[in-house]
Amino acid sequence: MGKETSWRQATQVFEERAAEYDGWFENSLLFAIERVALQELVTPLLGPKLEIGVGPGRFAEAMGVEFGVDPALAPLAFARKRGVGVSQAVGEALPYADQSMGAVLLLFTFCFLAEPRSVLRECWRVLNPGGHLVLGIIVAGSPWGRMLQQKKAAGHPFYQQARFYDPVEVEQCLTESGFVVEEIRSSLIQPPEALREMEHSQAGLVSQAGFVILVAGMVP
Repeated sequence: MGKETSWRQATQVFEERAAEYDGWFENSLLFAIERVALQELVTPLLGPKLEIGVGPGRFAEAMGVEFGVDPALAPLAFARKRGVGVSQAVGEALPYADQSMGAVLLLFTFCFLAEPRSVLRECWRVLNPGGHLVLGIIVAGSPWGRMLQQKKAAGHPFYQQARFYDPVEVEQCLTESGFVVEEIRSSLIQPPEALREMEHSQAGLVSQAGFVILVAGMVP
């Protein structure tokens, strides 16, 4: 199966099941932990902000993101109601001018990208000098990553086309695309089967963390 076919199939799932996906976040401890981890970033994020793969806009709303793109149209209706200025577009061809954004967010989207480096080049293009890319991933080798791999193998509709990464792979991809990682935060230390209570993120790369955020600046 080609990369383009996989990308289109992933988009179709989120198009057809947008309401179901949005409903996952309601009263979700998992979402609350991930949201707090993003809000605990130390690096100042300048505006305007853009989220690639904005989906229903839950994280965009929490982070004060003004703009969002997604290839699936249906989730954008939810994001628009949350105050995000949305466009149906892909990360490989962003409908924004050069150096027009202060921050770009890629949250839980990297694993669905057919051409990650093409998207990172577009992030570089639209960022202002001094801007930052915020990239959040579920760590492949963590208990959370292994759980999602199992769901993918079992044919889970939202994860069939996903490819999970470890932070070292992502940092290498960022470096090759002209970025330098300036901050890392780790969260979801509790494994899936023992997720019971709220937790705050920790600075740096923490062993067994399921959710890792890399904040990267642009190499001059």
